[in-house]
Amino acid sequence: MIRSFTLALASLLIVSASAQKKPYDDLLVKFVDEKYEDCLAKAQLYTEKDDTKKDPLPYLYMSMCLYEMSKIEKYKAMEDYKKADKEALKWAEKYRKKDKNKEFFDNYADYWSELNTMAQETGLNFYDEGAKSMSKAKQTFDSMTGYYPENPGPWLMLALCQYKSNLAKEGDASTAKFKSALEAAGGVEALPEDQKKLMKSALINYAGYLDSKGDKSGAKAALELGKEALKDDPEFKTALQEYQ
Repeated sequence: MIRSFTLALASLLIVSASAQKKPYDDLLVKFVDEKYEDCLAKAQLYTEKDDTKKDPLPYLYMSMCLYEMSKIEKYKAMEDYKKADKEALKWAEKYRKKDKNKEFFDNYADYWSELNTMAQETGLNFYDEGAKSMSKAKQTFDSMTGYYPENPGPWLMLALCQYKSNLAKEGDASTAKFKSALEAAGGVEALPEDQKKLMKSALINYAGYLDSKGDKSGAKAALELGKEALKDDPEFKTALQEYQ
């Protein structure tokens, strides 16, 4: 069965591909038909050829195929694809480097939402495991900032991972990028739902970190950022009440 976002994505891919020197109809057909291995192999060839390696869409197909494969048991059991979820993030980063001006990026909001949801759940699970998995959490959130630097939540979670890895200078830089991204987005209330979900966890974790450092006023100020947007969320309300 075709995945939930595939049909909507297909028409966008046709329109977007027409803006490039090669339409990549062959990749589109294989992707829609769920022939992910074939699509992946062809897309990788395009990323290696001199006349197509600068085009963004083959990199996007790589990411999308790997993401879909990461949800299918057959591929999870295969050595070549057991890290397909991680590889999907890597190729999403490569795609964004080729689409720095977001010529195609905004056409795929549904995909970014799905990829964000997968990545943030993975990253938060690693973060909650503590020191033993902090480097994996850091890598996951770093990847999220790579393919979607406008999303503020991963910047704050990356900063927390860096602070907890004794990388204070890097943490300060990521915190500054978090603030810039949040301001550019128009605040927490303006974020898409998938991004709000990560922001909630990021703000709660950040407040806890600041509190552990004796900065209760800073913890309260952090939570205040989400006060209006998350006022109906029980977990967030409980965290905010601790600092009233």
